[in-house]
This record gives sequence, C-alpha cells and structure tokens, in this order.
Amino acid sequence: MLLNQTKATDGYLWIRQGLWLFKKNPLTFLMLVFLYIFIAQFAILIPVFGVFLVLLLTPALTVGFMTACQRVIRGERVFPTIYLVGLREHGPVIRKNLLGLGTIYAFLVLILSLIASAFIDFQQLIPLLTEQNPPTIREVKDLYFGLGVGVLLYIPVAMVMWFAPVLIVWEKMSVAQALFSSWVACWSNRAAFIFYLLIWAVFIVVVPFLIEAFLDGIGLRVAIPFLIPPYSMAALTVMYCSFFATWKACFNKELAEPTEQSVN
Repeated sequence: MLLNQTKATDGYLWIRQGLWLFKKNPLTFLMLVFLYIFIAQFAILIPVFGVFLVLLLTPALTVGFMTACQRVIRGERVFPTIYLVGLREHGPVIRKNLLGLGTIYAFLVLILSLIASAFIDFQQLIPLLTEQNPPTIREVKDLYFGLGVGVLLYIPVAMVMWFAPVLIVWEKMSVAQALFSSWVACWSNRAAFIFYLLIWAVFIVVVPFLIEAFLDGIGLRVAIPFLIPPYSMAALTVMYCSFFATWKACFNKELAEPTEQSVN
C-alpha cells in the first residue's frame, strides 16, 4: 500500500468518479443510504444508548458501504447484509478493532459535544430547525454560527476517521496505525480534500437553500417537500459513493474504469 500525493483539482475528480459509481447501480446505493439513515434514526429513539450504538457501529457500517462499492464495480449483486461484512467475515481480531475504533469515535464525538455546548445554545437551535415559519436574520446567523463551530471542531475527528475503518479491514492495521495513517493521508492531500468538501458544501447546503428560497419567492412553498428531500437524498448518496474514490486516489489503488470517458 502506497500513499499518493494528489492535486487540489483531484477533489473535483473524486466527485465525478462518485457520480460514475452511483450511475452503475443507483437503486442499490439509494437503498443502502436509506437503510443507514433508517437504522440511525431508529437507534436514536433508544434513550441514552441509542446514539452511542450508532457511533459504535459507524466504522463497521462504513466498511459495509465501501465493500458495496467494490462489488458494484465488479458487477456483483449487493444485499443489505453487506453492512455486516466487517463484523462477520474478517475474523475476531478485525471485529474487535472495528468495535474499538467505534468506541473511540463515540468518545471523541461526546467530547466535541461537550466543547460545542460552551459555544452553542442547542435549546435554541432545536426549535429553529423544526419550526415551519421562516427564521429571522438573527436566527439564521445563530444557526450558521453553530454549524460553523461544529464543523471546525469535527474536522480533526473526520481526518483520523476518514480511512481508518477500511485500513483496519482491508490493510489489517491496528487501530492506532489506522488512525495515524488516515490523518497522514488527509493532511498530505489536504488541498484536494478542501476543494472536495467545498464543492459538496455547495451541493448539499447552498443548492437546497437556493431552491427553497426560489420556490418560496414564487409562492410554491408547497412544492418544497417534493423537491428538496429527493434531491438531498440523491446528493448524499453520490457523496457516499465518492468516499470510495478518495480511498482509491489516496492509497494507490486503481478505481475500476475511472477514466474521463467513464465519468462523462
């Protein structure tokens, strides 16, 4: 396994490759993302332990989705049980390491939540996110300030966790090695990742906001629930597919048919 050095513009290429991968089997990928969201929302309903359970299993679920990407490229069928592949098919050591990584992730998110609570009033943000009435300018500023603080705090965690699950399963690394290697890969290719994340911020945050504002402005607010959720679901699924492209680009592995012709 060799670590590649990428260019900043490769961040855009990863998104195109993610779209290419999504188009190979869109129904399968949409099903997997929907299932993940359903599992997460159902688990969160469990008091206290629900959130911890979701965070604990996140590395294993990540490996499942990445394995699904591999199999779609090879033309194989993918079933929902693919999410269990990391815990079920790679032996007790890998299972232990994945659950250990999930425990670390849950602990880090808990620490970040405690730190963020010093800057963000979550009791004010929750009603803002659930109210049907348009928010005031001050409320919008508070919302974006809270989101900004959360993103800045989460970036270091995202860097150590980005590749760690697949490094544990596919490269047989220890938890410490995987966390360190993931950090090095993200830091070494930070320009491409910044460009990549900025583009996704536009597609996932800015575009839905503009669509909603436009529909609201022309008096078609009733159409928002029929347009924004499907768009957001599709964009989120393509983003998940593009995670596989970041892995192939950073760790010297060829994405099957990732040529300019294949992504056009």
